[in-house]
Amino acid sequence: MHRRFPHLKSILACFLLLLSWAVPAFPSTPELVLSQPLTLRWVYGKDKTTNFTPATDGKTIYLPLSDGTLVALNASDGKLLWKSEAGGNFSAAPTADETTLYLATEYPTGDGSAVRGTLRALSKDTGITLWMRTLQAPLRGRLAAGPSAVFAGAANGVVNAFDKRTGATIWANSYGDEFDSQPMLDGDRLYIGSVGGWLRALNQSNGEVLWLVRTRGAIRGPIAVREGVLFFGSDDGHVYAVRNDRGKMVWKRRTGASVQAVAVVEDGVLASSFDNFAYLLSLRHGSVRWRQLLPGRVPARPVTAADGALFTPLSTDSAIVLNLKDGKPVNRLQIGQENSSSAAPVVVQEIVFLTTAQGLMAFGASR
Repeated sequence: MHRRFPHLKSILACFLLLLSWAVPAFPSTPELVLSQPLTLRWVYGKDKTTNFTPATDGKTIYLPLSDGTLVALNASDGKLLWKSEAGGNFSAAPTADETTLYLATEYPTGDGSAVRGTLRALSKDTGITLWMRTLQAPLRGRLAAGPSAVFAGAANGVVNAFDKRTGATIWANSYGDEFDSQPMLDGDRLYIGSVGGWLRALNQSNGEVLWLVRTRGAIRGPIAVREGVLFFGSDDGHVYAVRNDRGKMVWKRRTGASVQAVAVVEDGVLASSFDNFAYLLSLRHGSVRWRQLLPGRVPARPVTAADGALFTPLSTDSAIVLNLKDGKPVNRLQIGQENSSSAAPVVVQEIVFLTTAQGLMAFGASR
């Protein structure tokens, strides 16, 4: 090749040089490192936060406030982009897709005899309402947005699928139960837990029940999935692993109290129990690899990274990072006063966001 094309190397070098001039070089985004010192960048919304986890699209934080206002904040510096009056108190955690933000509120009827709900779609760019639905009962837990529909469970036992473009009902299944959970979408299925202890697998397109599993306590927290297995916790004190195809039980592991949140990491399943312990369980058998006592109950899913997991215990003045290998504390994020929020921490652009009574606090690596 070198004999036939003696100048190939020179030509290629010139091409690469020209390409370097034409295309600016951008540094790669560093991975989140929770064990390193993280300092407070900014705070927003003092004394107005709620227990609902903010929504994000990877660059903006959408924060529901206790006065019924939703604000859009630039994640990097906390700059207010817009705010919108939701028209009532928030009843579920919001969610966002590529163009739209979805939020749910509740309000009493005129005579105070009942509580109604609304579902609203807002433009992510402006906060202007695109459509709104009035509902017989408020939506609870968290909203989940799929390719063409928004899904949520309601206080009156109805699981709903709403058209994302118009808000029209695609299907609604009524059960003799109540929902206050965080539904999960995976493939063409919707997985949702109930206060009565049922985990249901539904077809997203028509609401058909594919299978259901019963526990002895409410299922309120998030559901995780790994290699065809669903992991979730229950108020009965167990962590469950079931096959996602038929709901067949793989294993269950008892903790000391109600399990509100689970998260899957490379080497196992993280579970936070109301016995004040964090557990790492093996994926295959549910055996306990380690457990670590925390200074308070943890109601929310932790943020995880390669080097650790960040938990937000109640009734303590700091968030705690545990090493994933042995469960030992390796870092703390000081929040200034006792934590009273059950909102989960959120990560955007290598910044960790904590919802506290002090406001939404943004922590990042020292610049």
